[in-house]
Amino acid sequence: MPESETQRLKRLRQKQLADRDPLVKQRQFQHSSVIKEKRMQKPFSLKKAWSDLPHVIRSPFYGLILGVIVIVVLPNVWNSPYAVLAGAGATLLFVVFGAVMGNSLDLRDDIKDHLK
Repeated sequence: MPESETQRLKRLRQKQLADRDPLVKQRQFQHSSVIKEKRMQKPFSLKKAWSDLPHVIRSPFYGLILGVIVIVVLPNVWNSPYAVLAGAGATLLFVVFGAVMGNSLDLRDDIKDHLK
């Protein structure tokens, strides 16, 4: 029994010495700085940057592109002075629809994250 008590006291003393070790914080800082440096060395990826944007920004951009295509194509198909105005209205409609859709997709992702 006294031998186990001495073992316990030795472990306690070792733990106390380890807690007061000044190099622990230095090692933690070096570890975190090495991780940050490795992260900084990764090449920039436009695809990764685009995928990091929230849906509420990406979806209206898709709607804007679709609307610009409509503005370009509609006057060629529909010979009317209102073709450009109708295309601009469609563009506005696509952007608003994209914003609503993007917001709902972001909300869905937030709900999935909170359920985990």
